[in-house]
Amino acid sequence: MKELIEKAQHIVIFTHMAPDGDAMGSSLALWHWLKGLRDVTVIVPNAYPSFLAWMPGADQIRIYEKENAACDKLIAEADLFICTDFNDPKRIGPMGEKMLANPAKKILIDHHLNPVDFADEVHSEPEASSSCEIVYKLLFQEERINAAEPQCKRAHGTCLTTDIATCIYTGLMTDTGNFSYNSARCEIYEIVAELVRAGVEKEKVYDAVFNQYSTDRMRLTGYALYRKMRIYPEHHLALITLDANELDRFHYQPGDCEGLVNMPLQIGDVYYSVCMREERAKPGTPKSRIRISFRSQGDRPVNIWAGEVFHGGGHMNASGGEIFGTIDQAVALFEQTYSKYLKK
Repeated sequence: MKELIEKAQHIVIFTHMAPDGDAMGSSLALWHWLKGLRDVTVIVPNAYPSFLAWMPGADQIRIYEKENAACDKLIAEADLFICTDFNDPKRIGPMGEKMLANPAKKILIDHHLNPVDFADEVHSEPEASSSCEIVYKLLFQEERINAAEPQCKRAHGTCLTTDIATCIYTGLMTDTGNFSYNSARCEIYEIVAELVRAGVEKEKVYDAVFNQYSTDRMRLTGYALYRKMRIYPEHHLALITLDANELDRFHYQPGDCEGLVNMPLQIGDVYYSVCMREERAKPGTPKSRIRISFRSQGDRPVNIWAGEVFHGGGHMNASGGEIFGTIDQAVALFEQTYSKYLKK
């Protein structure tokens, strides 16, 4: 990876549609590490949630759907692409085809299962808690192990700065549900200790991500739990569905459903939770997209169900998927299949 970066002059960093904390954290950590050494730009397919706008460097991110002509120029001129937190070019929308059309080298850094074979250099660790964990290990693990090295003798002479550490910590925190799943390995907490030593203020990061919700988001959460949550007691399963009209009613903004799927797991005898959200069909697209999030507890996998039925996948306890159609069609498919994939 270092050799590819040393040969490059114009680097574009991509992350996936509807970027979350891990997507933002991994891409921005790399941006901070490279800025000043290379011409580097982070491009996201669409807007990131407002509760991540505080992240160091977020104001420098280019949003493709808002400035596609300028982004197309950057993609065409790039001589290296770094792809973070996605395993398939389709996850970055129209940018995927334009990236593939450019013969420049491509680096993939990701923690999802079964990456598509499109990158020249692949750092894929499905057992990792987050892409941010992999970014940390790629950039700083050698110096963490070899304590005799001076603190700032990193690759390219870049320290583990507070800004980089804050971005990495945000991804670790959000992709583990504040360390409540995908976080059983001791190594994760050793990394957190290094990030805190580098200046991360854990409480402030938590407050910035989880305690800055809008009134509309709080009301949407209450509505979803009171009106739209169904319980399937024989399989200890909960389902929440929200169609586009309901989201409009609460002035939905990107990220407003983040974490909603975790809430039913607070019920004592619910071990599986699924949340479905409708995205209206765009012009020229005949069907709406139904985004589906899956969560579970303990040794109860949901990634196989998400992958085989809903064209998705992910980690054992935290996965995602999607189908094109209506909420009713998605629910019907859910009810036809859950008994096959869930333990009682």
